[in-house]
Amino acid sequence: MAISNNSVHGRIEQARMELSATQVAAGLALVAALGFALLFLQEPMVHDSMHNFRHAAGVTCH
Repeated sequence: MAISNNSVHGRIEQARMELSATQVAAGLALVAALGFALLFLQEPMVHDSMHNFRHAAGVTCH
């Protein structure tokens, strides 16, 4: 009987074996950057400037 690796614990163990420390660090940095952007780019002034930039670049957003 083969043991399935289809559980959270199994996936974590598989990731530990397959990913290097550099890949894990890059993944964590990406998650941190996205979290920072989502948290702080909700300021109305930043949102408006991003909106105006999209229009200046020719992107139709509404």
